[in-house]
Amino acid sequence: MMEQEKVFRYKLDFYYLQALIYLLTLILYGGIRGNFVEQKFEYVLNDPLMYVILVFVLISLGALLLNYIRSRRLIVTENAVIFRNRWHERAITAADMEWIHIGREARVETSGRFQVVVIKIRGKRRVYRIRIGRYERDHELLAEMQRFASRVPKRRRRTWRRKSTETKSAT
Repeated sequence: MMEQEKVFRYKLDFYYLQALIYLLTLILYGGIRGNFVEQKFEYVLNDPLMYVILVFVLISLGALLLNYIRSRRLIVTENAVIFRNRWHERAITAADMEWIHIGREARVETSGRFQVVVIKIRGKRRVYRIRIGRYERDHELLAEMQRFASRVPKRRRRTWRRKSTETKSAT
C-alpha cells in the first residue's frame, strides 16, 4: 500500500513584506531628502542614514533569497513527519517520538489557539517546534498533525507541588 504524503510549503510572506517595506522606506527617504531638502539627488548618496536603510534593504532581500532557495517543506505521512529543504531531509517516525503536544506557545503572543506543535524525541534533550502559521494551508496542517498525534503519546502535564508547611510541634 502506498503511503499518502501531505506536503506543506514554508510561507515567505513575512520576508516579502519585510523587503518591500524597507525598499519603500529607501525610496521615500531618498525622494524626500533628495528632492525637497537638498534640491539635488547627489547629496542623498552622501547621507549616512541612506546607507543604513540600504543595508537593511540588502539584508532583507538576502534573507528572502536564502529562504526561497532553501525551499523548506514539511511532509506528513502515515507514520512520519519529514522536514525537507533543498539540501537536507530529516524524518521523525512515530516510533521515535516520546510525546507530541499541540497547543499555544506561552511566550508568543499571536492569535490562534493552536499555533505550535512540539515533538519530543526519545533520547534527545531538545524538542522540535513546528509553528503552524508559518506553513501554507495552516488549517489543513493542523488537522493532519492532530490526526498524526492520535497515534503518539501526549505530553504529560507538569504537576506543581506546593511545599507543605509543617506546623511546629509544641514542645
